[in-house]
Amino acid sequence: MSDLYASLSWLPRPPADFKAHCKAVASQDGQGAEDLRRLASFALDINKLTQLAKLIRPLLGQPNGLPGLGRFRLGLLSNGTTAFLADALLATTPRYGLALEVVVADFDQSFQEALQPSSALRSARLDAVLIALDYRALRLWSRFGDDAAAEAVVMDAVAQIRFLCAGFCTDGTTCIVQTIVPPSETLFGSLDHSVAGTTQQLVDEVNRRIRAEFRGSGSVVLDIAALAVTLGVAAWHDPMQWSLAKLPCAMAVVPLYADHIARLVGALRGQSRRALVLDLDNTLWGGVIGDDGLHGIVIGQGDPVGEAYLDMQRYALRLRDRGVLLAVSSKNDDPVARSAFREHPDMLLKEEHFAVFQANWSDKASNIKAIASALNLTLGSIVFVDDNPAERALVRSKLPEVAVPELPEDPAYYVQTISAAGYFDSIVFSTEDQDRARFYQQNARRLELETGSGDLDAYLTSLNMTIRFARFDQLSRARVAQLINKSNQFNLTTRRYSELAVAELEANASVFTLQVRLSDVFGDNGMISVVICREEGSSWTIDTWLMSCRVLRRKVENAVLREIVRNARARNIEFLYGSFIPSGRNSMVSDHFRNLGFERMVTGSTEDGDGTTHWRLALADAPKLELPFNVVIS
Repeated sequence: MSDLYASLSWLPRPPADFKAHCKAVASQDGQGAEDLRRLASFALDINKLTQLAKLIRPLLGQPNGLPGLGRFRLGLLSNGTTAFLADALLATTPRYGLALEVVVADFDQSFQEALQPSSALRSARLDAVLIALDYRALRLWSRFGDDAAAEAVVMDAVAQIRFLCAGFCTDGTTCIVQTIVPPSETLFGSLDHSVAGTTQQLVDEVNRRIRAEFRGSGSVVLDIAALAVTLGVAAWHDPMQWSLAKLPCAMAVVPLYADHIARLVGALRGQSRRALVLDLDNTLWGGVIGDDGLHGIVIGQGDPVGEAYLDMQRYALRLRDRGVLLAVSSKNDDPVARSAFREHPDMLLKEEHFAVFQANWSDKASNIKAIASALNLTLGSIVFVDDNPAERALVRSKLPEVAVPELPEDPAYYVQTISAAGYFDSIVFSTEDQDRARFYQQNARRLELETGSGDLDAYLTSLNMTIRFARFDQLSRARVAQLINKSNQFNLTTRRYSELAVAELEANASVFTLQVRLSDVFGDNGMISVVICREEGSSWTIDTWLMSCRVLRRKVENAVLREIVRNARARNIEFLYGSFIPSGRNSMVSDHFRNLGFERMVTGSTEDGDGTTHWRLALADAPKLELPFNVVIS
């Protein structure tokens, strides 16, 4: 399994006639996201990535881009050659639901690009810029054993990175700071990391400060140094390719490098997965419980196979601890499947760890759709793990949005494979992330209450809800930015703002901001809605209005509108304006403004060719909305 990482072994192998598939797609009119995502979903080497990039590049210039794929503009700053990486990124990002436009700085011109406002990168209106310098650019070497000299080199290196970030973050661009991959060569052997002034020691210290400093406030960290250590630093570097073409990494690892950049960019756009749906037999334990019985399945200490499955269960539990939802989809009799979790003494996972438990004889694709519906998640939020290749193929065919990793035959490698795929990579971790599994299990209890009630108003009243409104502040900033960048369904405009941009909105007197929290008899739902309004004369334009889908059908939007109206009247505002901008994923809110009493504007330029609709509400005519809430305003 030494090539597990570089070969992207969690992805299915491409068809032998992959080039023909690319040509077939290129010959069609109006290529869409589905075709490109399908082609990008294979484990592609550098040649196939180049073939796919040639297909994608001309499509990016279309007036409407690539409908179904979110657009993202990324700048690349490096002291090495990055043209090959740009192609790989074009072909990789559809795997994460994105159409990426890459702007490459001239060779070894990082500081010039940051200094000049008219440079290619500064003038490109980037969503993010990747600062990918290596130890050569930062001159990480010093006199051996001189602590003061080594510290000066480290401070200078970090200052250079800080300078580059300052040059690009002024316009809201997110800076992705890459950690430094050390060279594979040493001077003192095992002592290198301990002797001040060696490149190894200096790289260690610079990376420690990068990880500590460049998180939040408009910056995120891409930990390529950790990836290179996992892969093998000697495998990451190719001295010959550096000498010939200044390639910062070996060509063989470019697909992996591109995948890690793409998954981080996807996380910036809220594309990380949220739920892990697990098969049972030969996935969480060895054997088939329906045939082998409770005491015939293999799980537990003292057996190498049983311990491998314990590791898999332990990994699932740790994912749950960080907020990933767990669910079961198994072809089994329900009582038999549940008996393993209730009665087997070596089982780490228990029934209460699963938000949804589906054990029946329906096909897996139908069950996964039911699980997504029960959790109020999109299919694109789900990872499905099953040892059976036929089941994996079925789900990939029927539900292409669902991530389905290829699993090795030996269960000892299950955890390593799923981890390497990076489905749940994130750029921020909050208390609310940690509580997500509890939120969704509470939602399941709410659903039971709603189903039993038969009367929506009576159900909402029985929840005894409390809604809390407050402006954006420093404590909420990271969570606000996270919601803005990951909410796709209940999101009127899908505009994205970095944490730094959120801070700027807080300080802008002409911008009204609102964070909304909701609790009920089952617990605290945390922050569930964000609103941004921009003042223009006697009107407010609703720039952003989004909400977590886990609180749908609870009249939260009524309460939010009432709070917007209350604050607008206090500022002598006469009109509210709002827009619905279709993104391909937010159709559920196409009538949001109509349902709240807004008037659709259909004259002049207020109706756009991309399907955008514009709405207006005169505050004098704002509806009086009855609410099943206790309202608390901070």
